[in-house]
Amino acid sequence: MTNRLRPARHGTRPLPALELAARPRPWIRALGLTAVVLVGAWLGLLIVGSVRAPVGPMNTTMALRPSLTGGTKINVSPLGALTLDSHVAPVRLDVNVDQLDPLRSQSLVDHPERISGLQDEVAQDVEHGALDLAVRSCVAVVAGATTLGLVVYRSPRRALAAGGLALALLAASGGSAYATWNPKSVLEPKFSGLLSSAPAVVGNARSIVTDFDVYQKELARLVTNVTKLYDVTSTLPAYQPDPSTIRVLHVSDIHLNPASWKIIASLVEQYKVNVIVDTGDTMDHGTSAENGFLDPVKGLGVPYVWVRGNHDSTATQRYLERMKNVHVLDDGRAQTVAGLRFAGIGDPQFTPDRSVVPGGDAAERLAGDRLASALRDQRAAGTPVDVAMAHEPVAARETDGDVPLVLCGHLHHEGDEMLPYGTRLRMEGSTGGSGLRAVERKYPAPIEASILYFDRDSRRLQAWDAIKLGGLGETTAEVSRHRADENRPKSAPSPGTPPASPRTSSAPSP
Repeated sequence: MTNRLRPARHGTRPLPALELAARPRPWIRALGLTAVVLVGAWLGLLIVGSVRAPVGPMNTTMALRPSLTGGTKINVSPLGALTLDSHVAPVRLDVNVDQLDPLRSQSLVDHPERISGLQDEVAQDVEHGALDLAVRSCVAVVAGATTLGLVVYRSPRRALAAGGLALALLAASGGSAYATWNPKSVLEPKFSGLLSSAPAVVGNARSIVTDFDVYQKELARLVTNVTKLYDVTSTLPAYQPDPSTIRVLHVSDIHLNPASWKIIASLVEQYKVNVIVDTGDTMDHGTSAENGFLDPVKGLGVPYVWVRGNHDSTATQRYLERMKNVHVLDDGRAQTVAGLRFAGIGDPQFTPDRSVVPGGDAAERLAGDRLASALRDQRAAGTPVDVAMAHEPVAARETDGDVPLVLCGHLHHEGDEMLPYGTRLRMEGSTGGSGLRAVERKYPAPIEASILYFDRDSRRLQAWDAIKLGGLGETTAEVSRHRADENRPKSAPSPGTPPASPRTSSAPSP
């Protein structure tokens, strides 16, 4: 017997029981609204809350960022950053120095009388940039919080409430920053990255404030003379050698001078350089933070042969070894690049490491002996080396008689010498003008480099152009032509020597 469902009497169905829906607790709603306001305001600042503002001859980007401690951070890529305890608020002011504007810099060069008013100009630019940033930040936080509130709540009234709370939060942050503003924070900046060495180079912040007129002049020279150096290189006379001639650019001791890469690129283009050789001290402290300074090497467009200097660490060497156009030479290793066979050895000493007692000239002579032994092995194997490379002249001298030409640097001045057993020693000056040390002396070190001309068949040095640019504050440029047989007996001239006597030409001041 089966049971059948009977329809309810009079066609009615039982009604479901009704329950009262639990209302969300007020604190949960407040917490949710707070999250919407904070996230929306933060997104608004990230997307549209920055302004590009010219400050003197520089282009900068200013932005407000959420922070637990406040303060001001000034980023000077790739040198590092400095942090100021300027205020206490939940927002931090970020200032990124993007680039040096060539037109405004050239205007300072052409009209040096404007340098005296540079301080007031910078102050006005910062004031205008800060005002523009304040207006844009208000719009950014309101728009960000309102938009996110509309997405989350789908209610225009609650979205507007979120925007209003975001504006109130920004206003409170501004009031806190104003109340805790510390104008003396500039006297005690915190440096990071390569700028950690800035106090030793530029001077104590308090002395800068005391002698601001002197500091202002030095700072103006540092800023404007980069433009002068660029202009000078574009007017250097270029030698037109035989098409088969191999042209080598010899640089050394760049010491973190960013202007060097522009100068090197200009010389590569003007002289149609086939290969660049760098005899070390490209860095200053050899730290990993400095590695980004080497990135322009990848864009020079020609092979780059490098040996380690006493300011270059093994970390520096490993970073360069990963670049496709770089040939790092060490332990006498030889490579053929652009038709010439090079061999080199890195400096055995790393002097920035004060925990290690330097080996002095004895360590350099030992490294030179290892290089000379490798040169003899190459010759015995039927692959003789054309150019040897070392950083220290002491090490380079040990190769006398084992190679036609040895290149070095280290002493920050150019030199040429025929060694007793027939090897020519070419010592390059500082292509970085002694780097950060350029401001330590009364007369800054010049920027030096050489163009070496090799016969493609004999692979022997024919001639070279010694290039010397005035350092910071100078606008002179000299190119002197030298023949490779000048230090040899007249009865035994080198083959293929160009029939040109030494000449010197000066480029006009920009």
